[in-house]
Order: sequence, then structure tokens, then C-alpha cells
Amino acid sequence: MQACMFAAQVGASPDVFAWSFWVTEDEVLAEFRGSGALLEGHFKLSSGRHSGHYLQCARVLMNPARAARLAEAVVAGIPAEIRDSIDVVVSPAMGGIIIGHEVGRALGTDAVFLERPDGVFHLRRGFALAPGARVLMVEDVVTTGLSSREAIAAVAREGAEVIAECAIIDRSCGSVDLGVPFYPLLAIDFPTYDESDIPEALARVEVTKPGSRKE
Repeated sequence: MQACMFAAQVGASPDVFAWSFWVTEDEVLAEFRGSGALLEGHFKLSSGRHSGHYLQCARVLMNPARAARLAEAVVAGIPAEIRDSIDVVVSPAMGGIIIGHEVGRALGTDAVFLERPDGVFHLRRGFALAPGARVLMVEDVVTTGLSSREAIAAVAREGAEVIAECAIIDRSCGSVDLGVPFYPLLAIDFPTYDESDIPEALARVEVTKPGSRKE
């Protein structure tokens, strides 16, 4: 495991965020370890790739105070000019719902979420986006960016525009291209493998599918 990007500086806008310290890689990972959210085994990720590690954000976010801390740190890493132009937060279900709600709270904006009961993201439950609305997409973990790109496309179909995305964890270690500016709290390098090149030792471990994507 290798952390390959610093976490965001907190306190970038003192009138909104009262924090005046840096959130470090170790502090972010400590939040995951402390909640039992850093798992080891054999996992098939939502992207379809396999890994020996999984970050179960649902566990790290189950404590409201911890979720609020992480969301405030995520928001502090977004440049002020982008932060100030956001109209609404949108997240893909299921993983993005809690962190999206907390990011919306930190920004003082509404937060809605996309669902894909039929395999394609769209708004339900009476949610709607105003034409031309400037959207911040919020994810818990980004690996290949597939879910994010699908969610960004869904927002475009609604007539709104994603101007940036943020996440707690970027598993691509900075290599993912979402087509919009991307501001993860922490980028980390957990090796992932295609179905055809899973290491023998990992292949011997029973696979678990912790994500929400339907196959």
C-alpha cells in the first residue's frame, strides 16, 4: 500500500472553514483503520477489477462526527473559485450518498443522488436539477472512474453541468481522467488486477463483491 498524494489543506477559506491545520495521509488512513474500514482479502470492485484491499467507506462514514470531519476536509481541498460557484451537490448511490450529504452541509447547498435500478444512472424520488445548474459530483472512492463518468453523463442528460468532482479516496493514484477537475482527499495505490491477471495467491482467496454495481 502506498499513499501517493497529500490530503487537502484545511482552512483555505477561514470565513467558511474554521480549521487551520493540514489533514495528512496518516490521519485519513487512521480514520479508516479506527473504524475497521480498511479491509484485506479478495475483493471484486465496482469497476470489475480485483484487489487484496478494500476501503469500506460505509463504515468510516457511519459515525456522523467522523463523516462531517472528512467532508469538511474534502471541501477545503476544492479551490475557492470552484467552491463558490457550486449550485448543488450530486452523488451516485449507494456509496456517495452519505459523503455527498455531508459535503452539501459543509458547502451550504442541497445534495441529491443518482440511482441505477435498471443499470443506468438517473434522478428519482422527485429530485431535479435546474437547467444549467453547476454541479459538484461527490464520490466516496474512485478507482477507474467508470461510475463517476456515468454519473457525470447522467447530470448532462438532466441539462446541468458537472464543474468538478471530489472524493474521499482516489485509488488510481492520480491517473484517472474524469473529464472534469478532480479533488480527492487522498490518493492511494492499492494494486488492482484484471480478471485475467489475478495473482495466484489472491486467486486462492474467496472473492467478495462489496460494491453496489449490479452485474
